[in-house]
Amino acid sequence: MNTKKNALGRGLGALLEGANEESSHGVSTPVIAFPLIDIDEIEANPYQPRDRFEQEALKGLSESIKHQGLIQPITVRKLKNGKYQLISGERRLRASKMAGLNQIPAFIREADDEAVLQMALVENIQRENLNAIEIALTFDKLMEEYKMTQEMLSEKVGKKRTTVANYLRLLKLPIEIQAGIRDNKITMGHARSLVGLDDQDKMRTVFERIVSEDLSVRQVEDIVRGMASMPEKKTARKKEKENAHEALQKTIAEKIGLKVLVKGGAKGGTLTIHFKNEDELKKIETIFH
Repeated sequence: MNTKKNALGRGLGALLEGANEESSHGVSTPVIAFPLIDIDEIEANPYQPRDRFEQEALKGLSESIKHQGLIQPITVRKLKNGKYQLISGERRLRASKMAGLNQIPAFIREADDEAVLQMALVENIQRENLNAIEIALTFDKLMEEYKMTQEMLSEKVGKKRTTVANYLRLLKLPIEIQAGIRDNKITMGHARSLVGLDDQDKMRTVFERIVSEDLSVRQVEDIVRGMASMPEKKTARKKEKENAHEALQKTIAEKIGLKVLVKGGAKGGTLTIHFKNEDELKKIETIFH
């Protein structure tokens, strides 16, 4: 019983006992041992891209660690105060704490703040554990803090510049839609279509339809195209009306010799005749008698 508990507490270290010993086939197998560090000495990564952890998944990993130990080490860097700062592996660290481990195997890296953020980001992207908004926020943070262009960032994270640009554009969406992406209510494809709208109220309207009607990306693209073309048609009709009103103003003004204003509205409009003195007022009375 004590042996099992000790093995669980030491995680991968317990699995590495007997390194370089002969295997069952009589062949010596070299094993690289990772140092075990106290969990209490590990500080959180301030650049952690992921902001949410599924509790059920953590519980499942915790149970696995209890029975098998932690197979894959976390990655940390040594701080000046003698403690360690997590670079990647926060999910494994949290699950190990839940499993009751006091120590955990770790890669110890030398890295500055920029490298820490990049390593945490790249590892999570490669594992496909980050949602689109978490990736977008991290891209934005990298560009802001380290004065990177989209081109520089694309090289750092191994993504095309257009891909980086598409993620960053998601941050133009209203907060509730960003939350919808994070909560898997809509896909990246839906979100990219919504960004094409220049009005946040329109974005919200289409977002609500996506959720309530379970619209496909193609359907959303069609809706967005239709909404995007509406302002142009409306402007053309408005300009046509304005031209007609100006022509009428000119005709009436020439006939009565007074300043006239024709103004259209949603329902009808107004016709205003200006007069400067009593004589011009009497002229208007004469016209309409």
